[in-house]
Amino acid sequence: MNKLLNTAFYLSIITIVYNVAEGTISVFFGLEDETLALLGFGVDSFVEVISGLGIAHMVRRMKSSEVSSRDSFERTALKITGTAFYLLVAGLLAGSVINILQATKPDTTIVGIIVSSISILTMYALMKAKLNVGTKLKSDAIIADANCTKTCFYLSLILLTSSGLHEIFQLAYFDILGSLGIAYYAFKEGREAFQKSKSDNLSCCSDDECQNS
Repeated sequence: MNKLLNTAFYLSIITIVYNVAEGTISVFFGLEDETLALLGFGVDSFVEVISGLGIAHMVRRMKSSEVSSRDSFERTALKITGTAFYLLVAGLLAGSVINILQATKPDTTIVGIIVSSISILTMYALMKAKLNVGTKLKSDAIIADANCTKTCFYLSLILLTSSGLHEIFQLAYFDILGSLGIAYYAFKEGREAFQKSKSDNLSCCSDDECQNS
């Protein structure tokens, strides 16, 4: 069991390190190439780091005792995560309006295509690995983390689609639509983070959503 918990902890650390690297590259080139979708994707990656720290902390607690609810550190991390996601949504909406009014167009979205392609493969591998460990441990918390990784996978698909379409058709609206898609998922993540901070449910959904699923 300790071996599986160590694997779960290492997976959470890998997720954190990867998101830091991905966020740094995405934000830099998002600003450099004036692509709002890539910039938003990068900021989202940094927010995921905060959430990842909460997961890593939870896995460490699981090594010493059974975890049935979140502690104060994890609840605080969720509240900070939720606030950051809402700020990201506001920034993306404002940026989209400004880009439309000023007819701003990305110089290129090649980096977005590369980053999102790598992210799709990475997030899928992490999701499957976490799900495998969580299933063997019969841990709702780790399985929930695996399910939450799906969101990062979907965000990568959105970035790849918007970046690819822009590079083909050279229409700025594809980048804007991509940023709005990221804003939509960021809003959902922010809402879920606040809901989870108030709940003892360790699943990736809120209490109401779990009851209706």
